Amino acid sequence: MITEGTFTASGFAGVPIEQERPVTTALGVGVATMEKTYTGGVEGRSTTLFTSAFDAERGIGTYVAMESFEGSLDGREGTFNFVHAASTTGDDRSAEHFLIVPSSGTGDLAGIAGTGALVVDPDGTHRMRFDYTVD
Repeated sequence: MITEGTFTASGFAGVPIEQERPVTTALGVGVATMEKTYTGGVEGRSTTLFTSAFDAERGIGTYVAMESFEGSLDGREGTFNFVHAASTTGDDRSAEHFLIVPSSGTGDLAGIAGTGALVVDPDGTHRMRFDYTVD
């Protein structure tokens, strides 16, 4: 099945990184948390652990996010984890990766598996699409 919802993010908060011997690169590395609220075929919320190597001034970098979702997909209620990543050189998205974490589903979403995509419309609307099966 394929389902889609729009989402808004809130509570974006940086998390301190303490390393004994950090490595400095041309792009700063950061960790943050946030919460997302979904509407549409995807209803509910997720908490996100977000990591990135990013230059905000130039809009260049890569992120990796792990999300824990609770809510429903097409009316099936439960929880699951999913991971997504992408790179940008400013006005694009490339090297995208999206995967529902195997064996992470509960409730009506127990046995969920699949992929998906995060899409940002030209008007700034953020969409999450899941292409999934449930055992």
